[in-house]
Amino acid sequence: MDNADIGLIGLAVMGENLVLNMESKGFKAAVFNRTLSKTDSFIQGRGAGKRIGGYQDLASFAKALKRPRKAMLMVKAGQAVDDMIEQLLEVFEPGDIIIDGGNSNYQDTIRRTAYVESKGLLYIGTGVSGGEEGALTGPSLMPGGSPAAWHPVKPIFQAIAAKAEGDAPCCDWVGENGAGHFVKMVHNGIEYGDMELICETYDLLKNILGLSYDEMGDVFDEWNQGVLNSYLIEITRDILRYKDADGTPLAENILDTAGQKGTGKWTGIAALEFGVPLTLIGEAVFSRCLSAAKPERVRSSKIFSGPKLTKPKDITGFIKDLELALYAAKIVSYAQGYLLMREAAKEYKWNLNYGGIALMWRGGCIIRSVFLGKIKEAFEKKPDLENLLLAPFFTSVIEEAQASWRRVVVAATENGVPVPALSSALAYFDGYRRERLPANLLQAQRDYFGAHTYERVDKPRGEFFHTNWTGHGGNTSASAYTV
Repeated sequence: MDNADIGLIGLAVMGENLVLNMESKGFKAAVFNRTLSKTDSFIQGRGAGKRIGGYQDLASFAKALKRPRKAMLMVKAGQAVDDMIEQLLEVFEPGDIIIDGGNSNYQDTIRRTAYVESKGLLYIGTGVSGGEEGALTGPSLMPGGSPAAWHPVKPIFQAIAAKAEGDAPCCDWVGENGAGHFVKMVHNGIEYGDMELICETYDLLKNILGLSYDEMGDVFDEWNQGVLNSYLIEITRDILRYKDADGTPLAENILDTAGQKGTGKWTGIAALEFGVPLTLIGEAVFSRCLSAAKPERVRSSKIFSGPKLTKPKDITGFIKDLELALYAAKIVSYAQGYLLMREAAKEYKWNLNYGGIALMWRGGCIIRSVFLGKIKEAFEKKPDLENLLLAPFFTSVIEEAQASWRRVVVAATENGVPVPALSSALAYFDGYRRERLPANLLQAQRDYFGAHTYERVDKPRGEFFHTNWTGHGGNTSASAYTV
C-alpha cells in the first residue's frame, strides 16, 4: 500500500481501531508493529480488504508514506516512545512528522518536541480519549507540539474525531510542545474525579437508602435525562442493571480494589507544582489508593465500628439532594481542572482556548456530557474568566445546590459513609467563598518558629513584617516569602 496518507505504529486495541477509523474516512494507511506476527494477523483479519498496508520493517514502512511522512505511535508511554523515535529518525527525513498518541507525561512531550525539532523533523503529542469504541467511531483528540505539524495532520485528525453539535470536530490545535498531553492529563484527572463522585453517590444510594441495583439503575437513568446527562452516568446505569450468570448484579461480585495508570497522579503532582488547590481530583486518586489496601481494610473492619445506618425519611427528597450535590461537586472538579490549565499556560506560554477545550470534550471522550456546553459558553462570554464558579450560570447552580450538598455530606458523615470527593469539593467551595480564612494564624506560626514574616491588613500588599514573639528570638527574618 504505497503512497499512504498516514502510518500507525502499535497494533494493540487502540492502534487497530484508530487505523480502521482512518481507513473508513477515506485515508490510506501503513501499519507496523514491533511483534511482526501481530501485523500479519491484523492485515489478514480486521484489516483484510481495506486500504491498509502492513510492513515488516521501518524502512519499507517509511518508504510507503507520502511526504511529509506522518507516523502515529500508539505504544506504551515511557521508554518505548523514545526508542521508537530514535528508530524513526533513522528512516525519516527533515519535515516529516512523528505523532505520539499514547498517554505520555506532558514533560516528556516538551522534551521530545525540542529533540525531534533539533533533528529537523516535527513532533505532535496528542491526547486520545474515548477508549477502544471512541478510537473506532470517533475519539476526542487534543494535539500539541510543533505548530508547523498541524496543517498536514489536521484533515486526518478532524475527519476521524467525534463530532459535537453543528458537526464540529472534537479536535483542534491545543498549543506548543506539551500542551496537548497536558490538557489530556487534566481530562483524565477530571475523569478520576467524576468517577469517584459517581461511586460515592452509588454508595449512598446503596447503603443509606438501601436501594436495589435495579432501583439504582433507574435513578441513574432518570439523572441521565437531565443536567447530569453524560457518558459516565449512562454507563453507570448500564453497569448497575447488568446481571451475572447466576442472575445477581455483576457489580456486587466485583472486588472493590481500583486500578490506575498514573495520569490522575500526574494531575495531582502538577497541581502541587503550580500551587493549584486541586483537592477533589487529589481525593479521587487517594481513594483508589485506599481501595487497593483491601486486606488491611478487611482486618480493620473487624476492629472498628461505625454509627448505625439511619435511612432518611424522605427518600425522594434525598435522591434529589444527591443529584444536586453530584452536579455541584462536578462543577468544582472542572473549575479546579481549568485553574490548573490556566497556571500551566502562564508557565509555558501556551495560548489555550478554554472554550475550545470544552468543545473537544463534548464528544468522543470519557467525560463527555451536556454540561460541557455550558463551560464553552462561559469562556466564550468571558475568555479571561478567573474561575468557572464565577460564571453566572454556574454561580446560580451552586447557590441552588448548596443546601442539598450540605445535607448529603452531613448525612454521609453521620452514617459513617466516606465521601472524600463530595466533601472536599464542598470544603473548597466554602474556602473560596470566604473573604477571610484562618491563614493569618498559620502565617503567625510560620513567623514564630521560622521568622518567615507576614503581611498586615492595615498595610499595602508587598510589605513584610517580622515579630520577635518570644522576646529573645532576635529581629532577623527569613529572606524568602512565598504565597
